[in-house]
Amino acid sequence: MSGPVVRQWICEARHIAVLTGAGMSAESGVPTFRDAQTGLWAQFNPQDLATEDAFRAHPQRVWDWYQFRRELVRGVQPNAGHHALASVAQRHPGRLSLITQNVDDLHQRAGHADAIALHGALLQDRWLDIPRACCSVDALEDGHPPRCPVCGNLRRPAVVWFGEHLPPDALAAAEAAVQACDLMLVIGTSGVLYPAAGLVLGAHQRGVRVVIINPEPTDLDPVADVVLRERAAQCLPSLLED
Repeated sequence: MSGPVVRQWICEARHIAVLTGAGMSAESGVPTFRDAQTGLWAQFNPQDLATEDAFRAHPQRVWDWYQFRRELVRGVQPNAGHHALASVAQRHPGRLSLITQNVDDLHQRAGHADAIALHGALLQDRWLDIPRACCSVDALEDGHPPRCPVCGNLRRPAVVWFGEHLPPDALAAAEAAVQACDLMLVIGTSGVLYPAAGLVLGAHQRGVRVVIINPEPTDLDPVADVVLRERAAQCLPSLLED
């Protein structure tokens, strides 16, 4: 009976906050962070390729690994779960806030242009160091990675690496969305990483109903009002239909 109960809660909710994680993208065929260690990259620990220190020490190696991951993402499509969430947001503007830990663009490609990307964007770049007046994306020197031809400043993937803070604007937007919600859906995330997991704990402490959708157990199951052991692409379309 859990599914019908959750569907009723969704119908009654004034504002829904949704947090999605790697499991959501895995259903589209995007390898999880560690699953991307195949072929040439199997010899490396992914955490050794996802820090600022690693990039400064081996910029070409890290850049090429991210280029490999970018090609994997470009080769897949949003699944039915992505489309179901985007459809609700489009049909009911302002009623659903989407917060994602994923760095791919699948939510955006499904039509959720205002998704809050806590961990950055894999397909975008930014400057490694604070840009000088000479740093221009219109005059990049080609390379692995590209660089400013004047000062040598490198371009890097616009993702959050280990040891870095989340983008302040994204975190503030996520916190505001959770504060405003009366229902929270937690989809495809293990609940291990903070501060994302803290958003769910905060909602629970406020008395907000929390629903976890994940075929595997998560660290956040104890605070959930309902746990649906289902895959997002299978259950979201029916849960979210009007």
